[in-house]
Amino acid sequence: MSATPGQTALPCRLVGGPHDQVSADALDDLVRTSVGEAGLDGQDVVLVIPDGTRSCPLPALVGTLHRHLSPVVRSLTAVIALGTHSYMEPDEIDRLLGVGGAGQPGSMEEAYPGLVVVNHEWADPDMLVEVGTIPAARIRELSEGRLDREAPIVINRRVVEADTAIVVGPVFPHEVVGISGGNKYFIPGIASQEFIDMTHWVGALITSTEIIGTTGITPVRAMINEGAAMIPTRRLALCCVVRSGTGDLEAAAFGTPEDAWAQTAQIAAQTHVEWLDEPMQRVIAVMPTRYEDIWTAAKGGYKTEPAIADGGEVVIYAPHVTEVSEVHHEIYDIGYHCRDYFVKQWSRFEHIHWGVLAHSTHLRGQGTYDADTGQEELRIRVTLATRIPEDVCARINLGYLDPDTVDLEALADEPGTTVIPNAGEVLYRVRPEGDGPVDARTTSSTGSTDVS
Repeated sequence: MSATPGQTALPCRLVGGPHDQVSADALDDLVRTSVGEAGLDGQDVVLVIPDGTRSCPLPALVGTLHRHLSPVVRSLTAVIALGTHSYMEPDEIDRLLGVGGAGQPGSMEEAYPGLVVVNHEWADPDMLVEVGTIPAARIRELSEGRLDREAPIVINRRVVEADTAIVVGPVFPHEVVGISGGNKYFIPGIASQEFIDMTHWVGALITSTEIIGTTGITPVRAMINEGAAMIPTRRLALCCVVRSGTGDLEAAAFGTPEDAWAQTAQIAAQTHVEWLDEPMQRVIAVMPTRYEDIWTAAKGGYKTEPAIADGGEVVIYAPHVTEVSEVHHEIYDIGYHCRDYFVKQWSRFEHIHWGVLAHSTHLRGQGTYDADTGQEELRIRVTLATRIPEDVCARINLGYLDPDTVDLEALADEPGTTVIPNAGEVLYRVRPEGDGPVDARTTSSTGSTDVS
């Protein structure tokens, strides 16, 4: 590895805009110009790329970067930013990058000569490096009083040992950070589980309903940015806004992760948030097969819960799903509950990975818990129409609907029912009464529960 460069200033270049379509030539020009300005000759470069749970024309993005980087860099590696998702199998990685299918290159070497593609090995301590520690007092400040403990920042070794790391991927409304993308590909994307747990739990304390879709620097993004700044590697990003369920780019920005994210987050807030005049009573969230378990398919609930009426219901329709989580088995034991269910029984749950607790609250949504009576009151009902058995659904505090009885066409005609195809990426919210167009939200004063 050559000497680590500093965070040299790089102009942030943007192409496209809300509901636009970026051509292959425009993307190529953006990448060619930005790579030239970045001065990456002779460097070891890592691309930090998403897994298969996002709509993203990844073959086009990686192919364009590969075309302009491979002639000038010393080495080029792509690390899949799994966070704590399941490791991707070789055939899944091939599909992710457009290899082996009809009309596609037959091998990774044929498609991207010299590129090495690996999972983020978050469960392997040998592949992680501590790059610094955020003091407890600083965590308390960044989290606006929600947590008060130090945070070691532990990052994927391949990224730490590279000269430059380039985030490559889309931005969408997100239940933990507000709007995904940018430095989120470093944390949680290629970080260790401890800080992932901390950031996710801060998001849960704020609640998904409050934070999701926020374009500003939320407390969670402030923590992520602070941790990412400790990575010694130069950080750049190609952030994109992708029309959900397609490979169409609406916008792309290349610059620092902070600048590229800020440019595209504003666009995502316009194209990926649908404002309704009235709340929905019952939602059938039809989940694409890219969501392989409830751990990821729960996004159908996250993105619709804010726009469901009190006492309403969201049905996660995913007949291909057979399990809640391949990795995080604790969810079978604790089930799905609102935030206060855990906060008001903290001694009972604090030993469980906080990311698991956060996932539980994100899907179950708003509610209250009375510690004296043990009564939990939940704002909406959450039902699974999957291959997960009815008794398991009951055990994890979710409803059950036999997916074989679901007729989507008939339900679409049923009064009070809204069928949402390709759910999980577009956020639904109810427009505040009397408001005109709504854009950014703020969470600076919400959800100030402290469990530290």
